[in-house]
Amino acid sequence: MANAIEVKVPDIGDYKDIPVIEVLVKPGDAVKAEDSLVTLESDKATMDIPSPSAGTVREIKLKVGDKVSAGTLMLTLESDDGEKPAAKEEKKTAQPETKTEAPATAKTAPAVSDKESPHPQSLSQRGREASSAPDGTDDRMEAGFGKAHASPSVRRFARELGVDLTRVKGSGPKDRIVMEDVQGFVKSELARPRGEGAASGGPGFNLPPMQPVDYAKFGSVTTQPLSRIKKLSGGFLHRNWVSIPHVTQHEEADITELEAFRKSQAEEAKKSGIKFTMLGFLMKASVVTLKQFPEFNASLS
Repeated sequence: MANAIEVKVPDIGDYKDIPVIEVLVKPGDAVKAEDSLVTLESDKATMDIPSPSAGTVREIKLKVGDKVSAGTLMLTLESDDGEKPAAKEEKKTAQPETKTEAPATAKTAPAVSDKESPHPQSLSQRGREASSAPDGTDDRMEAGFGKAHASPSVRRFARELGVDLTRVKGSGPKDRIVMEDVQGFVKSELARPRGEGAASGGPGFNLPPMQPVDYAKFGSVTTQPLSRIKKLSGGFLHRNWVSIPHVTQHEEADITELEAFRKSQAEEAKKSGIKFTMLGFLMKASVVTLKQFPEFNASLS
């Protein structure tokens, strides 16, 4: 018997009014549990909101550009088995507990458990290698993925970001680690204050402070607030700007007609004492470009 489920935005921390940048499903689509439904933009990254259950999308309650917060209704889902997601979650989380009984009883059999159950032995061996490794980061992460209580999609997401799941506290049912827990851990690590110089992960340049510039003397000035993503990424981009060698990009443009026009006007301009060069056209093109893209004509305060 089909069961209608209201799918809402899960806990996304203290953030509110997060914009929807993509709706990944439409009415009538069949989805599986953990399939992505919508994509939200949060701080430095985007996040996909997964489906809590398998079923068929009945109705979409939002669109691209809408701003949502935790608890906002996204869509209604018609579950195929009529079982509530909470009950299915209980079954999922209960399975590892029942499976742990087998190794416990096998332990009582003499000289059999080591040969017939190589998996626990490999995990313990992995743990010993992690403790003996000079760095231990990769080994600790692998051991963490083996012990962590998280779904395959969350494990894949954590691997892509290089997050050790043993350091992430789960907020889901029975302390299950969800996507938002991994994102919150990454944000907290990025926001942690770091020392200067080598301790901050880059060279210490000790650059002199920027002298204040009165831009108003060049014309009218408009002050606009920066978005969250620009505020967070600005410091890292500046660090990379002063520590990474620059690359100049060259593009070719066909200026045959422009050069012919310049030459046709050069003689007339010469009579007035003006040297008609290509610089005037480049300045004109720059002015038009900066008017169309004013962010390139801005300065960070």
